[in-house]
Amino acid sequence: MIRIAAVLVALSCVTLSAQWPQWRGPQRDGVVAPAFVPSAWPEKPVRLWTEPVGEGYSTPVTADGRVFVHARTDPDEVVTAFDLASGKTLWRQTYQSEFKKNQYAKDMSKGPFSTPLVADGRLFTLGTSAVLTSFDAATGAVKWRKDWSKEVDTSKLFTGTSMSPIIAGGLLIVHVGDDTKGAFRAFDPLTGTEKWSLAGHGPGYASPVVRDIGGTGKSAGHLITLTDSAVVGIEATTGKGLWTIPFADEWHENIVTPVFAGDLVVISSMRKGTLGYRIEPKGDGWMTTQVWHNADVPMYLSSPVADGHYVYGFSSKRKGQLFCLDATTGKVAWTTDGRGGTNAALQSAGSNLVVLTTDGDLLVVKRNPAKYEELRRYDMSDSETWAQPVLLKDRILIRDAASLSLWSLK
Repeated sequence: MIRIAAVLVALSCVTLSAQWPQWRGPQRDGVVAPAFVPSAWPEKPVRLWTEPVGEGYSTPVTADGRVFVHARTDPDEVVTAFDLASGKTLWRQTYQSEFKKNQYAKDMSKGPFSTPLVADGRLFTLGTSAVLTSFDAATGAVKWRKDWSKEVDTSKLFTGTSMSPIIAGGLLIVHVGDDTKGAFRAFDPLTGTEKWSLAGHGPGYASPVVRDIGGTGKSAGHLITLTDSAVVGIEATTGKGLWTIPFADEWHENIVTPVFAGDLVVISSMRKGTLGYRIEPKGDGWMTTQVWHNADVPMYLSSPVADGHYVYGFSSKRKGQLFCLDATTGKVAWTTDGRGGTNAALQSAGSNLVVLTTDGDLLVVKRNPAKYEELRRYDMSDSETWAQPVLLKDRILIRDAASLSLWSLK
């Protein structure tokens, strides 16, 4: 059986050693590192500080005692570094970022939606209008910037540029474009020099992961993500397209980050449901095989987490329901009754799942394929919470519609 093992996100010259350095954590899989899993969950968390940050759905990232937040105070985008212990502002940078929303997205924020990435003393942000910036994480000084805002038309996209940057093979990789065309682009993280580009599909709203498939040495890591019309595998170091799975959506809403369960990659969308694929080498190329398809638990905005061959997710059915699925067969083990909210950010933390809903509820759920078992439920915010929570052992960061808060879990 082909094993799909996690490749180190940082190769050659770049390291990601922070507590929560990027989208969905250290390995981009929603798994909290053991050192940052709470030893116990209190009766009630205590708020330590709250600071206004501006609007947006971007998740905070942390490193070296700092918290970095990418937000909007229209018409500008704002990047702020806070002292983790006190909430004091350490530096703040703004740049103009005009964004015309899709007329049907009137209830949505103007972003930003992409989660920053922090590595080797640099902070990388990708704005709603496709502006990529490298900051000195200590001082906020701009090291380099790429601006595609005049080249792409985001007015028909519901949320503009939404993919979160990734470092793979020592390169910083982004996917920019609109609903007509796009390109994957790779840069030297330190200098901003472009190393390769791959033109083709426009971006959906998904963020990529990187994996070494099969351990064959045929690829230095597959960059795997959903575009506006497909699931693709790309060689991270060269930009070579390796394989494509057609995955068209009439509204280009391919949002979910792929996860790996056993030897399968699990993908999902609201209109297609959830599918399991096996990807394996064949001759000089690659073969993709659909193993199962479950239309009953489609995921729309929420990305799942895997535990062995089980997948835990949040379905868009029944106005939001948590579920557990056996990824060997595609069969559902359990679902909640529904009415769980518009969206939920799922993480695996020790023996539990941590679930933050858009209604501001933080749930602690036993990770158990046999049944749904809710251990704790906290009210963390009076406004919507679209960003991922950030667990820091005995503390947790929560970003709501306009502010960032640090809570004690002691």
